[in-house]
Formats: sequence, structure tokens, C-alpha cells
Amino acid sequence: MQNNPDDLLRPNKQFLKQINILLTIILFIMVAGFFTWSENVNITRVIKVIGRLGMTIWIIVIHYKIINKGAIGGFRWVNQVSPFLYFSYLILGFISFLWSTDVGYSALQWFMDLESLVFSFYYVKSLMLLETYFPGNDIRFYNLMGNVAFMLLAIFVIGMIVDPDTYFRLVEGGEDRRLGGYIMNPNELGMLCGLGVSCLIFDLYRFKKKAWTIIKIAIMVYVLILTKSRSSLVGLLIIVFFHVRRLNSKLIIYGIYAAVIAAIPVAVEKLILRKGGIDDILSMTGRMPFWKALISEGLPREPLLGFGFMRIDYKDKFESVHTYAGHMTHNTFMQVLMNLGFVGLCLVLVQLVFTFRGFLREEQEKKLMLLGIIIPVLINSFTEFGIFGETNYGILFFQMLIFIISLRPPLRLTPAEKFYLLKKRARLSSDKFSHA
Repeated sequence: MQNNPDDLLRPNKQFLKQINILLTIILFIMVAGFFTWSENVNITRVIKVIGRLGMTIWIIVIHYKIINKGAIGGFRWVNQVSPFLYFSYLILGFISFLWSTDVGYSALQWFMDLESLVFSFYYVKSLMLLETYFPGNDIRFYNLMGNVAFMLLAIFVIGMIVDPDTYFRLVEGGEDRRLGGYIMNPNELGMLCGLGVSCLIFDLYRFKKKAWTIIKIAIMVYVLILTKSRSSLVGLLIIVFFHVRRLNSKLIIYGIYAAVIAAIPVAVEKLILRKGGIDDILSMTGRMPFWKALISEGLPREPLLGFGFMRIDYKDKFESVHTYAGHMTHNTFMQVLMNLGFVGLCLVLVQLVFTFRGFLREEQEKKLMLLGIIIPVLINSFTEFGIFGETNYGILFFQMLIFIISLRPPLRLTPAEKFYLLKKRARLSSDKFSHA
């Protein structure tokens, strides 16, 4: 006899509501830990320690709380090559401490990546347990991500009104300003806007009352425009295109295309025709000369294994007579090439191929969600820290996507696990795993 999911959820309704709130708070504080909320270095460090290490411990506690409520902690791997190659990348980074000229810095970056990896594992596994052992619940990854992005961006909307000097960054000799200030790189903030919009679009499909979701999406698009991030705008347009293809109403499709076309003049004026014009775009805002100098002058010194994890030179900064001095490459793949050489670059490229392979194997809605998240993150990776760069929340999001395509509940339960479920969740175990 089939059990009604509502019958299983009813006694756990309050528990699931509490877990949904906790998962939102935990992810919010975790992502907020990547922002520089204070100019005081000590305060920033305390926020990062509490906000990131503390949330990692908290999500582990939540994970075991879900198990104690009536779930089995076991899991199996699918698309194993993607996480295996990512673990290999971190192992290579750890080994590179042997030749890094600043082991302390390399180790700090490495351990922060490891910490976010642990967080991602337990966060995604908690969602997997909820989906498996509490079927029919309303907790969705895209809803959590979208709401967290909106809440963080709402802080900047309020901040730009009450304290514009802090929340805006003056650029181009003070002639222009970009939302983000020195709290967060405007391009990184723009990426968060695109990611948030991509996630909340799924709530439009799910909820009958769409007004509040549309307002949140509109606010995030407005914030993206204020960041003046060209790469994030491109990512957002690609995401919209993917979603438009799913619509059945030609009227809505043509309406969206008309809105995009109408917005093009504003986008061109505000984002494209900034100081420097087309030349500025073609030089990637001055990045191209820097990349050329890295390849021609820096790479030949350590071509095979690089300068050590997150190091692009023997010194703290790469310096050239042909370009500016920089401590990072503004391109995640160039960053890997410089700090782990051609060995590291080949490793991450293959890892990325298998990750996308995992995305494309998922069912349609989940595949669209995964692509909608990775597109703004990956586009941002070509101009900023990115998924294989210095610690940033893009790495966290990428790690979560890896586990989403890799973690699955066990196909069979052991006698002890069956007994545990019978004791904790009799109705669920007798139906869902009676075949095991």
C-alpha cells in the first residue's frame, strides 16, 4: 500500500519548517563570511572565523539532527570522476606546499577551500536526506540559494541609501561608481545577482502567487545594473534565454524578448560604453596585457608545477615592465596555470568536463538549475578569482554543485539500518525500502 507523502510530512511539519529556516540562516552567514564587512582586519577575521568555520560545524550538527529524526546517513557516489578529480586538485595543491615560496599563504588558501568543501558536503547531503526520507517537503536548494542571494543584495540596496560612500566604489578616476564598494568586488556582486535571479526563476514555476518573487528578481536585476558588471550581464542574458526556451506561450516569449531589446540601449550606455569604450572591452579592462606578460615572462620559470598553491610568482606579486603589478591573475584558469603549472591546468580542465557531463545527465529541471548556477559563476571565473582561484564564494557554489551531481541515497539498506528506520519512521521504511 502506497503511503501518502502528506501523512509522512504531517508529524514532521514543524521540524521541516525549522530545518528550512536553519538551512537559510546557515547558508546566509556562510556566504556573508566571504564579504569584507569592516576595514578593521581583526574584526574581519573574527567574522570570517565565526561565519565560516562556525557554519561548517553547525551544518554538521543539522545533518545529524536530520538523521536522528529518522534518516540513514549512508550514501553512494555517482559521477564519481568529478569529485575524484576535484579531490586530486586539492591534493596537488597540498603537495605544492613543498615548493611554494610562501607556505603560510598557500596553506591558508588551501585550508579555506577544504573547509568550504566540508561545508558543501554536509549541506548537500542534508538536502539529499530531506528529499529521500521526507518526500514531498517544500525545501528546495534553488529557493535557499535565491533567498540568501536576495537577502545579501538587500543589504547593499539599503546600504547605498544610508551610506553610499561605503557601498559604492569610485572608479575611472572618480568619474563613475560601482555598487559593492570595498565590501565586495562589484563583478563578484554582479555574479551573485545573476545566480540569485537564476535560482528564484524556479519559484515562478512552483508558486501560484508570483508577485513577491518577481519583486525580488527585479531588485536583483537592478543591483546587477548598479554593479556595472558586463560579464554578469552576459551571464544573466544566457540564463534568461535558457528559461525562455521552456515557455509555451509565444506572447510571453515575445514580451520577454521585447523587454530585453528595450533594455539594450540602457545596458550599452551604463555597462558597455564606460570610460575607455570599445578598446577597454577588447583589452578586458587592461587584463590582456597582464595575461600576456604572465605567459611570456612568468610561466617559463615554473611551467610544469607552478609556483605553489595560489602563488603566481616567487614574490607576493608578479611584476613586469609591460603591465601593472598584481598578486592574482583575474582569470581562474590562468591562476591554476601559474600556481600549479600545466599539470594543474590539465587536471582542472578535465574535472570541469566531467562536472558538466554530470550536469547533462540530470533530469531536465535539475539540469537547468545546475546550468543556471554554473553559468554566472563560470563567466565570472574568466575575469576574477573564479572557481579555482583565491578563496571566494564562487568556489563554495561550485563545490556544492559537484556534490549535487555526486551524492545519492543507498540502493539497499542493511538489516540494522532497516531496524533503525522501523523504529524511527515505521511508515516510511515499510513503503520506501521494503524492496531492499
